Amino acid sequence: MTHSAPRDIDTSRPHSARMYDYYLGGKDHFEVDKQAAETVAAMWPAVFVAARENRAFMHRATRVLAREHGIRQWLDIGTGIPTEPNLHQVAQAVAPEARVVYVDNDPLVLKYAERLMRSTPQGRTEYIEGDITDPEGILAAVRASEVLDLTRPVALSLNAVLHFVTDDQDPYGIVRHLLDALPSGSALALSHGTPDFDAETVKKIQDLYIASGTPAKLRTREEFARFFEGLSLLDPGIAVGHRWRPDAGDRTDASSAQPTDAEVSVWVAVGLKA
Repeated sequence: MTHSAPRDIDTSRPHSARMYDYYLGGKDHFEVDKQAAETVAAMWPAVFVAARENRAFMHRATRVLAREHGIRQWLDIGTGIPTEPNLHQVAQAVAPEARVVYVDNDPLVLKYAERLMRSTPQGRTEYIEGDITDPEGILAAVRASEVLDLTRPVALSLNAVLHFVTDDQDPYGIVRHLLDALPSGSALALSHGTPDFDAETVKKIQDLYIASGTPAKLRTREEFARFFEGLSLLDPGIAVGHRWRPDAGDRTDASSAQPTDAEVSVWVAVGLKA
């Protein structure tokens, strides 16, 4: 679907968040994003499956942290274009008092941010414009918003965002910086694309994103595990997206087969800070 572009939105090149919206079947993208997404899909038709499974993991991780670990606050960075149910809807379905701060740097996300701020009366949500490569700037904005109490446990949600942070941008240092600002009992929920199951195809896709102006770095299981150093992993530890505490409710079509690891190609895990 082609939109008229709000001011400050660059429609001359595709954007990863808008391409992800296309993969999820959304309507908030431009023709340039659709064309780039279809190029990826021509190389790797399972990209639509991977996007859905990544989103389903976020839902499950949020429910687990709310139900089993008493988390009532989330900092979601790399939010993307709103796709219901959004994280706060999942969290507040379990705990109506849950509070969520969303962070993204795409002006189109800001345009639809009202969808991200339809909180329950008991809870609260907020949207902050920020870039994951500036963790201190994000934390300063979070403190200023006064939505989250950083003296109480917070779940740091980083879904399908760190594979757009290159090694020279120090992704591990970014995650450490954010976690260091959070108290004991906080959590990290993370998903990340990987070349481990189809290195040749993934390399082509990574190169396509880079050529279109989007930095990209898919990481191996060993590289992914480094993000969780010093944290206690929840069972089942590091897993391919659809294998982390699978829920029959995630299958929208009961007759559809479970995807293969190669189709998903996303490592996921949830860790707790001691």
